[in-house]
Amino acid sequence: MATETITIQVEREAARAYKAAPADDQKKIQALLSIWLKGLAGAETEALKEIMSEVSKNAQARGLTSETLESLLKET
Repeated sequence: MATETITIQVEREAARAYKAAPADDQKKIQALLSIWLKGLAGAETEALKEIMSEVSKNAQARGLTSETLESLLKET
C-alpha cells in the first residue's frame, strides 16, 4: 500500500499523547486515522452528515462552545 505524509493540526494534548506513544501505537493510530479518512471520502452525503453530527456532539460534550470554535478558526 502506498502511503503519503500529511500534516494536520490537533489539540496540544493530543499531539503530546501521540508523540509519547510507542512506535507500534503510533502506527496503529496512523492506520485508524487512514481508515477513518478513507471512510469519509467514500461516505454518502447523509452518512457524512451523521459523522459530523456525532463529532459535533462529542466536542460539545467535552466543552467546546461556538465561541471557542470561532476563536480557534480565527487563529488558523
